[in-house]
Amino acid sequence: MSKEIHIISFDVPYPADYGGVIDVFYKIKALHEMGVKIHLHCFTKGRIEQPELEKYCSSVHYYSRGTGHKGISFQWPYIVASRINESLNTRLLQDDFPILIEGIHCSYPVFDPRFEGRKIVVRLHNFEHEYYDSLYKSSSHLLKKIYYQFEKRLLLKYEQKLAKMATILALSKTDAATYRTKLGAKNIHYVPVFSPFNKVNSQTGIGSYCLYHGNLGVAENEKAAEWLLKEVFNDIKIPFVVAGKNPPSSLESLAHKQTHTCLVSNPGETEMQDLIQKAQLCIIPSFNKTGIKLKLINTLSQSRHCITNAAGVEGSGLESACHLGSNAAAMKSLVMQLYYQPFEEEEIKLRQHLLEAEFNPKQLAQQVIRWL
Repeated sequence: MSKEIHIISFDVPYPADYGGVIDVFYKIKALHEMGVKIHLHCFTKGRIEQPELEKYCSSVHYYSRGTGHKGISFQWPYIVASRINESLNTRLLQDDFPILIEGIHCSYPVFDPRFEGRKIVVRLHNFEHEYYDSLYKSSSHLLKKIYYQFEKRLLLKYEQKLAKMATILALSKTDAATYRTKLGAKNIHYVPVFSPFNKVNSQTGIGSYCLYHGNLGVAENEKAAEWLLKEVFNDIKIPFVVAGKNPPSSLESLAHKQTHTCLVSNPGETEMQDLIQKAQLCIIPSFNKTGIKLKLINTLSQSRHCITNAAGVEGSGLESACHLGSNAAAMKSLVMQLYYQPFEEEEIKLRQHLLEAEFNPKQLAQQVIRWL
């Protein structure tokens, strides 16, 4: 029997071109295919209305964020305060359908007394205060560091309250465990990430270069690319490509200092997937343990060898498909070993088993429906 629900998304989930919205968009598709009638509510900031979403949703509504001073609050974190919207609340109160909130960004209704007794489930996309702590540590911009530190403190208080009040679906085992042990969450469940990367299209044999890919406008990704250029590929003359959106000019300059390293700026989706598929190995270190790294799943479904560190796979269940290096020296050694090692059919079978077992969209949709 079909079910009717509201989904509130922190951003417009199409095109599905970065981590958080990939989970939202492919969850919407999977729920639609299970016969769920979806009323979608999206906050906009730099992303436009998308008719594509109407293929999967009975209704789609868009709301502007209260950016700048309009979103500043000393009670709520900025990511929450800027998404408190009375038009949205009024629309939600017109019926009693369950509400799936994507990201704690949109979770204000949990604290609004008008929604007391309503079935509300929050999809946790990150352990947010730790994520903002990692942004604080990664950034070299003074004003940004001040903002990240202030937001981190508000987020910690907010997440402590939310953990005790809401039904929460975490997308990594680590986040679920952390919410239980550190924040005292009583009603939190692990539901893996939704993505299109549940079939392995990796090619056997040997590829042409090493690759790091990600949104380079994000401080953590910029830091990872810079670290690889300075600490790993500084003295091993193996071709290394950095690719991603919005790279800072300083990173472009660094990538082109050596003849064996380069940067591909703002590749389209087709070009990016082509880069991933033709690489001999993808190297994707992480500097925080929050959430799950969708670029890891993308890599395992499209590319050959994958090198990461413990933080990059923690809570994912994908450790057996990756090569782990704990520091720059270990990663150098792995690069030199794997660059000349053919990728075999047996490894594709292992990956297919892992991805099908953990990330089957129909099974994941059934889990979400269970909690709604």
